[in-house]
Parts: sequence; C-alpha cells; structure tokens
Amino acid sequence: MQRGSLIKEGKAKSLYETDEPGLIWVEYMDQATALNGKRKHHIAGKGVVNNKIDTILFNYLISEGIKTDYVETLSDTVQINKSVKIIPLEVIVRNYASGSLQKKFNLPYLQKLNQTVISYCYKSDELDDPVINASEALGLGFIQPGDSERIQELTLQINDLLIERFAQANLQLVDFKLEFGKLPNGEIILADEISPDNCRLVDLTTKESLDKDVFRKSTGDLVTVYEEVLKRLEQSEEKAHV
Repeated sequence: MQRGSLIKEGKAKSLYETDEPGLIWVEYMDQATALNGKRKHHIAGKGVVNNKIDTILFNYLISEGIKTDYVETLSDTVQINKSVKIIPLEVIVRNYASGSLQKKFNLPYLQKLNQTVISYCYKSDELDDPVINASEALGLGFIQPGDSERIQELTLQINDLLIERFAQANLQLVDFKLEFGKLPNGEIILADEISPDNCRLVDLTTKESLDKDVFRKSTGDLVTVYEEVLKRLEQSEEKAHV
C-alpha cells in the first residue's frame, strides 16, 4: 500500500490518501498540544508510543465486538484506517471528578460519580470546542435523528470495556474523549484514537497521574509516562495469554 496526498494534518496525526479506495494512511507525529493547539511542542518518541497504545486498545475493543475504523498497523508510527465521515462532536465520558467538571461543581478530586456522565462538545478549535447538547446538534445538522442514542449506547459499552482493560494494567480510567464516524452505509463506528492524549489515567493505588496532564501542568516527562502506560498494557496482555 502506498501513501498518497495529504488530507489533513491534525494536532497529533497526519492523514493521507492511499492507493486503496476506502482506506487512509494515518501517521502519528511527535507532537503534543494543549489549550486546543495554542501550546505546541515537539516531543521525540511520542508518536511511536501513542500508535502502540492505540493499536492495543483498538484491537481489544474489536475483539469485544466494537466496530471501529482501525484496519492494521503498518509500522511504529503508521496505521491504516477506514475512511469515515467524522461526526463533528467530541464525546466526553466521565467516571470520576476531574478537570472542568471538578472545577465547575467544586468537587473533591477523583470523587466517584453516581453514574457515568456523557457530554458533547462541538469540534472547533476556533470556538474552543463549545459544549453542545443533542438537541442543538440535531438542530444544526451535525447529527441525524437516532444518532445521539446510538452514540450513547456505544459509548457506555466502550467505557465498561476500557475500565476493565485499564484496571488489568493497574490503571484507573477517570475520564476520556471519543470520536465517532459514519461509514458510507450510515453505520456509526468508533474512530480517531484512544491514548493518554485523550484519556485521564491514574495509578489505581497511588493515584499518580499517567496521562497528558503531566504535559499540561508541567509535572513530568510525557514520553516516560506514556511508556509506563504502554508497558503496563503490554504486560497485562501477556498475562492474559499465559
């Protein structure tokens, strides 16, 4: 398979056409951003680690029956994904109080929520990803009738699976963001990536942060932290197959 013309360069990945219809070339970059891209740094080794983590997690979800855009991993930094029409919503999933929810309601850090909280933001760096509800998303044409219900159903399934998978690696899934896309037949599937870039993870015992918060808050080395997450996922995967 050959890489073709650039489709889009995002915050952490570049997307290219391929010589195969319906497939795109996804290249993970050594770049970390915060504040919707306003703060940007080159961080050597980040792309490799994120690609490996995402590969493990997407293969796990696929094995559990979740349909995704993932096809295969070609190299340390390259994946092949299905071409989908991205739904322009970030789906935010919260299991414990942290980040903006903690601040908004003055909650104790990592307070367990009575139920999983799902909210949406409109994907727009220019507008700083404003919060949007399902009615607004329908009214503005970002989703179609029935889409929000299907997204919520899939999100809860994915959340349960990821909580279990991260717990096997002695990690607590605090909150995370998902993106979904539509295939040409209209089916909604999981898209983009799952990594410490878009998950808040803490050590189950010490509650030490093991995600992009170490970059946002300048409290640790990002690649070292991500490599720890990767190591734990790999080790727990090996134990599962013993």
